[in-house]
Amino acid sequence: MSLIEANAFAFSLATSLMVSIVIFRAGDGTLAVMPADEYDGDNSEIIGEIDPHAA
Repeated sequence: MSLIEANAFAFSLATSLMVSIVIFRAGDGTLAVMPADEYDGDNSEIIGEIDPHAA
């Protein structure tokens, strides 16, 4: 998934689930997204975070 697709997917998830979503680089080099509270990987692999409650 490209960075543009990952950002769009993360924003969509964040606004529909109303939870923070992280965009991270998976072990194979691809980008993925998941809820921030479920992410237990290396913090250095996080590309960005979408918080629907941020101003």
